[in-house]
Amino acid sequence: ISEAVGTRDHQGVLAWCEPYRYADAYELAAGERPLLACLDQVSDPRNLGAVCRSAEGAGATGVVVPAHGSARVTPAVCRASAGAVEHLPVAVVTNLARYLAEIKGDDLWIAAAAGESGTPMWQTDLSGGLAFVFGAEGKGLRPLVRRTCDLAVAIPQLGRVESLNVSVAAAVLLYEARRQRDG
Repeated sequence: ISEAVGTRDHQGVLAWCEPYRYADAYELAAGERPLLACLDQVSDPRNLGAVCRSAEGAGATGVVVPAHGSARVTPAVCRASAGAVEHLPVAVVTNLARYLAEIKGDDLWIAAAAGESGTPMWQTDLSGGLAFVFGAEGKGLRPLVRRTCDLAVAIPQLGRVESLNVSVAAAVLLYEARRQRDG
């Protein structure tokens, strides 16, 4: 079994399954009041998995990643998501900036997770259709992706560290959007 799995860390279980089926990103954005987490070149599979876990828990519509420079759904992502990728649609787009420009409108705003440079999340209306965009580890959002956003939302930081891990930032903002929608 170790030979078939490619590792000795298998606990004696092996399952053959079909490749992961990605969702249609445009269908995710077309629903009523969608809540999306879009990741701009987040390459760490554990972070993608953790974002998926938080997004699923917050009742998000789905997660969108660009085709290049981003982690894709792999066994490591499945493990990090604690199975959330089986319940939450994940979509891949060729060009994230173009996708965001095409889906935004009166019913769907694009919000950059922007550290301290944005409006505090408690002072921002997050109750409508929303696509949060989270930047890559250590890099933030690429300029073209950032310019596509309608607003910048900040998570107030009271400590000395500059920023949160992308998966933690996603959890905080998605749950704040959920709180506002349910309130």
